[in-house]
Parts: sequence; C-alpha cells; structure tokens
Amino acid sequence: MTRPAERTDVTAHAPSAQPTTARKPSPTHTSPTARASAEARAPVPRRVPTTPRTPLDHVPPPALRAGPDGLVREINDAAALLLPRTIPGSPLTDTAPDWFAGAHARAVREDLPGIARGALDGRTFEASPVRHEGGEFTWWLRDAGEEERLRAALRTERARNALLDEASTQLLSSLNADRALAITARLAARHLADAAVVVSPWRGRRVELVLGVAGGAPLTRSVRADPAEVPGLVEALQGFPPVPSRWLDPAQYPDWALPEGFGTPASVLVTPMPGHGVPAGALVLLRKEGGRTFGDDEESLARLFALRAGTAVSAALLYAEQAALTKTLTRELLPPPLHRVDGIDLAGGYRASADRERVGGDFYDVHPAAGGTDGECFVVLGDVCGKGLEAAILTGKIRNTLHALLPLAADHQRVLSLLNAALLTSHHTRFATLVLASARAEADGGVRLRVTSAGHPQPLLVRADGTVEQAGTNGTLVGVLPEVRATTDTVRLAPGETCLLYTDGITEAKGGPLGETMFGEDRLSRAASECAGMPAGAIVERVRMLAEQWVGAGRHDDMAVVAITAPKRGQKTAGPA
Repeated sequence: MTRPAERTDVTAHAPSAQPTTARKPSPTHTSPTARASAEARAPVPRRVPTTPRTPLDHVPPPALRAGPDGLVREINDAAALLLPRTIPGSPLTDTAPDWFAGAHARAVREDLPGIARGALDGRTFEASPVRHEGGEFTWWLRDAGEEERLRAALRTERARNALLDEASTQLLSSLNADRALAITARLAARHLADAAVVVSPWRGRRVELVLGVAGGAPLTRSVRADPAEVPGLVEALQGFPPVPSRWLDPAQYPDWALPEGFGTPASVLVTPMPGHGVPAGALVLLRKEGGRTFGDDEESLARLFALRAGTAVSAALLYAEQAALTKTLTRELLPPPLHRVDGIDLAGGYRASADRERVGGDFYDVHPAAGGTDGECFVVLGDVCGKGLEAAILTGKIRNTLHALLPLAADHQRVLSLLNAALLTSHHTRFATLVLASARAEADGGVRLRVTSAGHPQPLLVRADGTVEQAGTNGTLVGVLPEVRATTDTVRLAPGETCLLYTDGITEAKGGPLGETMFGEDRLSRAASECAGMPAGAIVERVRMLAEQWVGAGRHDDMAVVAITAPKRGQKTAGPA
C-alpha cells in the first residue's frame, strides 16, 4: 500500500504598509561591557589642569594674577614693589616689562605655559605661572640672581671645606715638625695667596722661616733679624688676635721675609697659629703687586687654616720634645755596656718584658775599684717588683742610691740597710731583690769574690771542669721589712771560671711544648755547665739565647744576666754585651 505524500503549507506574509520605527534600547538595559566599549570609542576632550585661586594679600613672595584679557586681577605688596605701575585693572602690556607681558600672552594661548625669565628692578627674576578656571594665571616671581649667588656661596664653602680637609689630612699624617711647617707653607701658597711664610716661635736672635711660593717647593731660611720689622708679626707670635689686613702697610714688609724675586707685595695678611697652650708660630700670606687685597672671607679662611696648622705643628713639637725626653731618660735607665774592668772579664745581657719597651724592673751596674771599695770592683744586679715604666722609675732610684753609697761598698750589709731605709721612706710600695758582688783580681789570674744576696736567686759558680755550684748566700727582700738580713759568701774563681748572676725572669720563663713549663734552675745549670771555660760574653749570649728560645713569642718577665769571669791567660776581653 502506498503512503500518500505529505504536504507542507508555507504562508508568506506581506510586509505591513505601516512604517516601522526603530526602538531605542533603554539605558537601564545596556550591559556594562557595551557601555565601556562605547565610552572608549568616544573622543575625550583635552582638559588643562587648573588650581584654585589663592588670595595674594598675605603671601610673602611676589605674585600677581591676570586674566585672559591681559588685565591684572590682583597683585600683592611684594610684587607691587617690583612693578610699581601695575595695579589691579591695568593691562600688562602697558605696565609690565615686555618679557613678562609676552609670557602671559603665550600662557593664554598655550596649554602648557613655561617659566619666563627677565629683568626687574635691576635683577634677574623668574616668573612661574599657575593656571586657574576661566583662563586666569597667577605669576610667582623669584629672584634668580639670589639663587645664583647662593650657588656661588655654596661652591665657595665647599672649596673652603675641601681645603681644610686636605690640610687636616696632610698635616696629621706626620709628627715631624719640619714636615708640618713645610706642608703649611705649600698649601697656603697654593690655595690662599701667591706666597706664604711660616714663622716659627721666636727664640734668641734668629728667626726661622719656611717660605712657600705657588707652584714651588717650600724653602727654609734662618735670618738674624727683628720680628718687629714685620707689621703684626710680634703680636701673632704671642698669640694675640690677628690685625686686619687692611690695617697693614705692605710697603713696610722687609725683604728678609720675602721669597726670592717676589717684589713688593700688594697685600699682607698675618695670623697666629694657635697651639697647645702656646702659639706654634705665625702664618704670613702675601699677594703680588697688582693683585687683589684680602677680603673678610679670605681672612676668616686663613684663620681656620692657621688653626689647623698650628694644632698639627704644636702636636709635632710636643711629640719631638717628649721623644727627646724619653730618649734621655731611657739612656740613663738602660744597663751599661760591660767589658773587662780591673782585670776581670764582665758581660751583661738584658731583655725587657715587652718587645716595645726598652727598660723595666731588672737592672745591673758595675763600678770600678775606687776609694772605699778596698780595690774591689763592685757589681750589682737587681730585680724590682713589677715591670714597665713604673718599675723602671724605682730601678733608677735604686741605682742612684747605690751610686751614692759607693764609699761604703766594702760593707755589703751596711749598703743594704741604708738602701732599705731609703726605700721604706719613699712613696713607692714596691720592693726589690739584690745581689751584690765585690771582685778583686789576684796575682795568679784568679778572682776573689764576695757575694751577698738579699732575697735574690743564689749566683751560680761555673767551674773549669763544668761543675756548677750555688754560692752560699741568702737574705731578705729590700724595701719591705724595717731591717734587712743577709749573709755574704766569699769564693775564688780560678782562671776560666765564672760567677753567673741572674734574675728570676730567666728561671721562671714559661715555654716548652705547651708553653707552661718553666725554664727552671736545672735547665739553667746545665746550660751554664756547657759554657765552662768560655768568655763572659759568650756565656751571657748562650744563656740569653736559650731563655729566649724557650719562651718564644710567649709572655715573660724582664730578664737580666751578668757573668763575672776570671779570664784565662792570653784570653782577649769580650766586647760590650
């Protein structure tokens, strides 16, 4: 059976005869994305930033406000002083300078007006515009010349500080007074004047000068002259405030204080160089003929420079004085060099507790035979409690006291008693140990020796066969008890034999593998035994070398050792130790 074909009816509607009006979508139904896209496509009108108007009555800087028509709306008192013809309501073209009126006209035409510059009241000003609603502008006036003057003053001040920094750096780099004076003259001639003369403090009839010329090396000069010939120099050397340069007559400046070929100066400046309590000299600055005179700022800079120079020179002079004093005192406190005295071979060695020190609490002295010693050579070795400078001071006092007691040197007990009384009455609280030895050479080449120990290690007797003995002497400390008790031992040294005096800095020196083991008396005795028959100088050097090797770089006390040897026949004397 055949299915009948299906039919679809399509009805076509004719367009309506009435006109169709496009419906506008309501804004409330517009999506945010579509609205943002539409705003992005729409052109944005250019807006010029504006600033709210500010009343200018109480504004300190000069300012005025003008409209787009070129008429002045407002002007404050500071601007009125610069533009006396400009009043509210007046046109800028008639009452203001052309550069200012033109700048306002350009500002009205342009969206981004710039800063204008021109002359007002004989000075250079900058005018900065600020735009307001309605096309008005407020013009702020600023003295551009004042800014330039401030910049110039800043550059000058920086240059001054750079000079003073350079002066401080170079002057403080050395404690040599001559070098400090030369640096002062060189820097002053280079930065402050055409020439500089540094005058040292006047002593005697000669004047010491250091002359510096720009571009040249400083020269020293010593002249026999009167400083009063230089105007203002005497007052400067005495530390009085400087005389203003304008009060000094350059024509009176003497030739002996001028650099060679300098000629008559056009301007002179003399200023003191203050030191530590006393003036360190004076600085004289010179300008060549035809040059400008020194101004107030230059005089102020010269005084600051002279202050730094004076401080450095004074410190160098003080250091030199202290160094000379220290050298003199050290020379008096150092143990003397020993040699053969009265037919007896003597040698000594000393090492302070610190490598940077030269003196300490250990000492020794040798006094040749004289009246009161019964023809005996008097040897003293001692150890003061402590170390360093304080111990060295008491050491010097003991040595001087013993020197005064030389007429009594034959009586060891009396010498010790008098020394003990002197120490007890002093302000020192330190004590000392001593060993006294009186030696006399005998006809057979031997030496008769009397030794007395006062709280000191017993001397060692090194015999010719290498045997080492201790002298039979002992006693109490000096400077502690009201009375000193000591025993004296008399021994004889055959030719080639030695009596070794030493301080406890030798035996108590700590070292060894762990640095805590003492050198000790046994080790010292063995070292002395190995030196049997050797000259005194060789024995001392051997003992010192072993002790120093033992302590190495470790800490130690002062060390002192003295060898008294009966020389072998034909043996040459040992040199100073």
